[in-house]
Amino acid sequence: MESITPRVNFLKELGGLFDARGKVAYLPGGYGGIGEAIAWGLAMSGAKIAISGRSREKAEGFARQLKRAGFEAFGLAADVKSVAETRDAVDQVVDRYGAVDILLNCVGIQREESMLEVTEEAFDEVYRVNLKAAMFLGQAVSRHQVRLNKGGKQVHLLSVRAQLGLRGRGYSAYCVSKGGLVMAIKQHAMELAPYRINVNGIAPTFVYTEMIRQEMEDRAFRENLLARIPLGRIADPKDIVGPALFFSTRASDFITGQILYVDGGITASQ
Repeated sequence: MESITPRVNFLKELGGLFDARGKVAYLPGGYGGIGEAIAWGLAMSGAKIAISGRSREKAEGFARQLKRAGFEAFGLAADVKSVAETRDAVDQVVDRYGAVDILLNCVGIQREESMLEVTEEAFDEVYRVNLKAAMFLGQAVSRHQVRLNKGGKQVHLLSVRAQLGLRGRGYSAYCVSKGGLVMAIKQHAMELAPYRINVNGIAPTFVYTEMIRQEMEDRAFRENLLARIPLGRIADPKDIVGPALFFSTRASDFITGQILYVDGGITASQ
């Protein structure tokens, strides 16, 4: 009889590892190709979804799609380049749902310029969106998570370019910002660990979304890229959903400060 109760509890815990019911997930940049897929995954796992971006129309439109499918969601406008708007958006999420349990930071841009031609304006824009915004999104969410004392999850989207340079392309600003975000994740994880807040990152290779359609139509570029990926293809948005659910739920409770490379084997072979 002594072994029955622990086993029942253990099986119950296993059954809920990826359960997001009762959780509030905030996805800045969540109406883009990757963010949209993750939002659907979190919603299907039971989370309430808040979507933001510079376009109120797109954020609210996607929230309506989620609602029509039977999920709880709302959309709001916020430009992550503004710290004030970032903080206000997080406050709006908490005002509406009472908490923000999960941050899934999906914002990111690239302004391609060769190293010899990089402009201060382009570099600053990429830095502000890819790195500075992550800092202050994490801070704004952390303040509520610490205050509510329920723990929490913070997940940032990166890229394999956080670890690898790219030959023949002007990726200085992008690589620098994503590499910096790796260390921001590690440091935030250390500072927030006492509050049971996990901070991790997901770093995909190219993901087939509308954003890269034109690049993938370049036959030479596509063939060269695929030749370097051991699994022989780029990522699909759904390939990012599993890692996002893992880092957003109890399944990852003992993991923090880590970067998961969803790259078909690129970083294992270079």
